[in-house]
Amino acid sequence: MIGILLLTHGTLGESLIQCCCHVLNRRPAQISQLGVSAQDDPLDLLPAARDWLKQVDTGEGVVVLTDIYGATPSNVATKLLEPGRVEGIAGVSLPMLLRVLTYRDKSDIDTVIQKAITGGCDGVLHMKGS
Repeated sequence: MIGILLLTHGTLGESLIQCCCHVLNRRPAQISQLGVSAQDDPLDLLPAARDWLKQVDTGEGVVVLTDIYGATPSNVATKLLEPGRVEGIAGVSLPMLLRVLTYRDKSDIDTVIQKAITGGCDGVLHMKGS
């Protein structure tokens, strides 16, 4: 099973995990998060991020999800990436995370990345009233 690490601002990562727990009626395995605060030094976060990465990696790879590309969480995530083994996606959303959870035990990491991006994009809709 592909592991999941969320690197986000504040408590966004844990909130997304809690939403998944609600939808799935259980806490998924091999998922963790590291929240970044304004006071955190990115260089200090890197060892902790590597430790969390190891905890969710059972050898089938890890998808690292961040919120905003170019911000501190994604900059830390970029230092963790290893093509084909540790892949990253910025712009995490609940639809994206649910897609990763749905496909990670049935697919290779490249397929999971594509499904996650599609899920994130397809989850953005203009809702119209009746």
